[in-house]
Amino acid sequence: MRLPPPVYSRRVSRAAGKAASRPSSHTAAPLPPPLKWAGGKRWQLPHLQPVWRAHAHRRLVEPFCGGLAVALGLMPRRALLNDINPHLINFYDWVSRGLRIDGRFVHDSAVFYAHRDRFNALVRAGRARTREAAGLFYYLNRTGYNGLCRFNNRGEFNVPFGQYTRVAYVEDFTEYRGVLSAWSFSNADFERLPLESDDFVYADPPFDVEFRKYAKEGFDWEDQVRTATWLAAHRGPVVLVNQATPRIRKLYEDLGFHLDFLSAPRRINSTGDRTPAREVVATRNL
Repeated sequence: MRLPPPVYSRRVSRAAGKAASRPSSHTAAPLPPPLKWAGGKRWQLPHLQPVWRAHAHRRLVEPFCGGLAVALGLMPRRALLNDINPHLINFYDWVSRGLRIDGRFVHDSAVFYAHRDRFNALVRAGRARTREAAGLFYYLNRTGYNGLCRFNNRGEFNVPFGQYTRVAYVEDFTEYRGVLSAWSFSNADFERLPLESDDFVYADPPFDVEFRKYAKEGFDWEDQVRTATWLAAHRGPVVLVNQATPRIRKLYEDLGFHLDFLSAPRRINSTGDRTPAREVVATRNL
């Protein structure tokens, strides 16, 4: 079954246009993350906000920005938000311009697989940076199994249809425009980010667990070591989180990080297991 792709437009209402022309508001209630994201850190905000208040004059840098739960919760005036997943950053780029989706998404398995095929066809055709691809990525994220974001070696999205009874979709993202347009987004390896010496870095890399196919490149132990070593050399404040595996704890301790531990809810993961996981919060220069 093939369906015509949704039609996308960047039309902005008069009210939304006025909001978009203003700098990001940092006193209004935070917007919810627009995507479902495995390992999202919204639950960490009560622990992060007291730390962030002393550094809110700084630029927030997230090398692995994921679902934007931290940035939208802290609402920095300046931010550099990076992720190795190009489809994620493409979605944020279009949202920052005032993405609207002029075609209703349907919670249906046949529709899901048709849209997944269309999305992967765009990837193969070199059109993954388009507005259409951004909207389809949002639909696949909201509708796919357990909120997973998984790609095969060809860079194609291969998550199956989810088991939700119903899904709430957003078709007008203009309320996010005024916030996201004030931030910078990039799609690069984290070591290529142009850090300033006083940046506040919050790093949430793919966890040290078996599933690491979050982007087609994957994320292995060498990348964990690169991440921690790179952040240990940063002169500004650093918060680095990961699953508290023995080798992660040793790596961070050996590099001079201060370690704290939190019990994390597992609302989304590949197996459906909801057992709380122990996470390490490694900090420097706070």
